[in-house]
Amino acid sequence: MEPIAHIRSAFPAKFGIPRQAGLVPDLVASVVFEPHYRNPDAIRGIEDFSHIWLIWQFSAAIRDDWRPTVRPPRLGGEQRLGVFATRSPFRPNPIALSSVRLLEVRSEPDLGPVLVVGGADLMDGTPIFDIKPYIAADLHTDATFGFTTRNTDYRVQVDISDELIARVPEKLRDGLLGVLAEDPRPAYQDDPERNYGLGFAGLNVRFRVAAGVLTVVEIEPLV
Repeated sequence: MEPIAHIRSAFPAKFGIPRQAGLVPDLVASVVFEPHYRNPDAIRGIEDFSHIWLIWQFSAAIRDDWRPTVRPPRLGGEQRLGVFATRSPFRPNPIALSSVRLLEVRSEPDLGPVLVVGGADLMDGTPIFDIKPYIAADLHTDATFGFTTRNTDYRVQVDISDELIARVPEKLRDGLLGVLAEDPRPAYQDDPERNYGLGFAGLNVRFRVAAGVLTVVEIEPLV
């Protein structure tokens, strides 16, 4: 297989990326096709769908070996489950899929057709292997969700000053606030004195979390 496209998103590194697609709908990213696939005919009709599937590679988690069990972060990093019972990036084949909202289909002079999507959980530059429309058969109203229904009270209140939020481009602010509200920290880290750094849209967002409140302490250009 070869990538047909790459994502352009606000995340230069894995830390802080929402743990699943759709958790932060205000995050906007672009799917940019590789030159060989910049044929408008290849996406003819896609604008009639509200959501699409992105099939992509965990490019920052490629390993030479694999393990049959992993430790999901949302279970505190202490309980092991089978790799095929989780969405861990550490898999025999580092393949992922995300359902995202299709916001816009546009044509750019240098890039050809570009898909603008909302709610993507991909690091900037992630290779995409395929795109498929999301259809009614993908929705299962009787589905159960295993361990993901546990420990769901991880969201936090975000405290950020007007001075600091003003350093973020206005169109990106809701996305950043949504990411922070999901509490980007690993579940097993709970030091209220520790400052964390999140790379977002060329900015280093530094914060700490105590008693359910995430306080942004600094926003500066990412070096």
